[in-house]
Amino acid sequence: MKKILEKRAVKIVLIVMMLAGLCLILYPTVSDWWNTFHQTRVIASYVENVEGMTEEESEKLLEEAYAYNEKLAEKNSGFILSEQEEEEYNGLLDISGTGVMGYIQIPSIGVNLPVHHGAEADILQKAIGHIPGSSLPVGGESSHCLISGHRGLPSAKLFSDLDRLEEGDIFTLTVLNQTATYQVDEIRVVLPEEQNGLGVTDGEDYCTLITCTPYGVNSHRLLVRGKRIQNLSEEQEIKAEAVKYPLYRVVLAVAVPLAILMFFVVFLYQKMKHPKKSTEEILEVIRRKGQEEGKEDGDIKRTGKNKENKDIKEDDRS
Repeated sequence: MKKILEKRAVKIVLIVMMLAGLCLILYPTVSDWWNTFHQTRVIASYVENVEGMTEEESEKLLEEAYAYNEKLAEKNSGFILSEQEEEEYNGLLDISGTGVMGYIQIPSIGVNLPVHHGAEADILQKAIGHIPGSSLPVGGESSHCLISGHRGLPSAKLFSDLDRLEEGDIFTLTVLNQTATYQVDEIRVVLPEEQNGLGVTDGEDYCTLITCTPYGVNSHRLLVRGKRIQNLSEEQEIKAEAVKYPLYRVVLAVAVPLAILMFFVVFLYQKMKHPKKSTEEILEVIRRKGQEEGKEDGDIKRTGKNKENKDIKEDDRS
């Protein structure tokens, strides 16, 4: 009995370990899908808020943003803001009070993410952030917008594929009812403290995407700069669903490991329900079966002998 309990305990531990392993395997996929779904809902909500504004309200907010960029270009004093400047910054382009100022799309790598005010750790853990002290993402002559995002997070892809961009690739920034298109013209890898080339260049309209590199090491920064070009004739449509991470991939990623796990669970359950007998137990079963068969043979012989005696007695009487 003790051996049986020990075997069952081992099997239960194996099942728990398999469940834990399955959770580890599925977590990145499911978490990324959920984050993508959430981010597209944030974009959909932003679009709805913009559509609910009047044209005059949108124009006023854009004019304030352009004025801020012009003042920033004249000042050009780095990325450290005073409390007053930070308060002014946080109040610009925040139409819903959530800190979302627009969204970025990078078609070649399937990025479709809202852009938040600031690049604090809590923001970058789940979204893309605009670096304070850089130009707001509305563009304009003599502006340089900096957008930062993590890569390699287990819970979300964000800028994980930014290193796949090449010169000539396109990305767009949409703020309110305006879309600005940028074409990648420079890709650099620098140390975190290097800021050369991140400031405003007279007469140019730039946007630089920033993330950590190498993947998983994060000792340097990957800078992907885009130069403003004319908008494409066919702009991408934003859909309020997690289409950037196909649902079928999530289903396959969940269903296949789950099916394998269920197979092993059922297999182990059957083994626990009908545990394999030891050699001693098998020999004992054979011995008992032999005794039962011997007993049956003895009963048959006795029955036959009694019948034979009965027939002899009847013959004697006759």
